[in-house]
Amino acid sequence: MESTMFSTDPHFLLALHHSHAEELRAEADADRLARAVRRAEPARTRFGRGRRCGTAASRAPAMP
Repeated sequence: MESTMFSTDPHFLLALHHSHAEELRAEADADRLARAVRRAEPARTRFGRGRRCGTAASRAPAMP
């Protein structure tokens, strides 16, 4: 008797096809949801996208 690597049982193949199709649908849904969720944008400052006001790096140096 020759052993085969894959089963040719039609019920098994159909179940395998359905489970794989469900996985693909779930993955597509997750990708679609990820694209639909708006990404948080960095906080804008009064000068646009530069440094934030009030931080030590943006203040004038201290007088000696």
